[in-house]
Amino acid sequence: MKRLIARLSAMCAGVALASAAMAPQAVAGDALPAVPAATAAAATTADATGTAASHLVTDAVSAADATGYWTPERMREAVELDKIELSRLPDLGDVRVGEPTSVAPSPAGDLLRTSRLLSGLPGVGAGSSTEETTGSPWTDGGEVVATTGRVFFTIDGRDASCSGNAVTSENNSTVITAGHCVKYKGSWHSDWIFVPAYRDGEAPYGEWPAASTHTTPQWNATEDINYDIGAAVVRSVGGQRLTDVVGGQGIAFNQPRGQRTHAFGYPAADPYDGSRLIYCAGTTFDDFLFSNDLGLNCDMTGGSSGGPWFIDFNPLRGTGMQNSVNSFGYVFLPNVMFGPYFGDAARQLYQDVQTR
Repeated sequence: MKRLIARLSAMCAGVALASAAMAPQAVAGDALPAVPAATAAAATTADATGTAASHLVTDAVSAADATGYWTPERMREAVELDKIELSRLPDLGDVRVGEPTSVAPSPAGDLLRTSRLLSGLPGVGAGSSTEETTGSPWTDGGEVVATTGRVFFTIDGRDASCSGNAVTSENNSTVITAGHCVKYKGSWHSDWIFVPAYRDGEAPYGEWPAASTHTTPQWNATEDINYDIGAAVVRSVGGQRLTDVVGGQGIAFNQPRGQRTHAFGYPAADPYDGSRLIYCAGTTFDDFLFSNDLGLNCDMTGGSSGGPWFIDFNPLRGTGMQNSVNSFGYVFLPNVMFGPYFGDAARQLYQDVQTR
């Protein structure tokens, strides 16, 4: 009852905007270069318990095309998605919760881990990741350095970015991100690629173009912020599948709220610039305003959307169980990030996507 009263009071006070997703207009006179063409099949819609809405890339961007278009300079200059416009208030009912389920991490092999150390990737030393932080560079290394990456795509002809994470899956090719990082205002993003271990324009494990992108039926139908969850199946690169190269984090659904959590992403708006992996650590709490999301004290900005939240995170190994993504923040409540609760809808999305 207290939560409902607080929500109703906040609604009367004014409309909230969430910081995470609409890119600024291109500067007049700045011509955008041609983008590799990609067409899509019509998205499928489903009810709250149905299958994921999907966008199939039928004229696929090849790995060579993706590398050719997404140059280091273009990746550095891609704008962060910085503001979601809430076109409707989410339903006040609870997100559907079922039986707790989880899938364990699948780290890459010993040979790959050795090559990482030799590659000079940042974040191989000791740090203070066991302490709470509202935003710090990740310097402790581990699998999370390779599984987390930046997502790049075009929206309305503009280059933009989010974050994402590779997870254990049957197809070894599944990336989890936010719903608005695959579809926003009724349109699916194009030229979508995932760049694991991104570092200031460099792609040490390559650029992985999407074969298909997906979201929950609720986000697809009404952009309900409670279900702002997206996924992509990426194509093989050099004859290898994504998690065979970078490993995959675990993923969990219908877990208890209020847990110790590590959140990661590539924030690109001030005071960050998208060049390196940032993390927040603390205990989650329930949103008492306009959503059923989890909240975390975190100052990550636009561009971090879609980055993973982990419970049971092991800082020494850099592995954990993903149970949310960076989604939005209220403009009147700075330094707090919200992420959707991974309930049955998230589980169904994962099940639909991982077998493709």
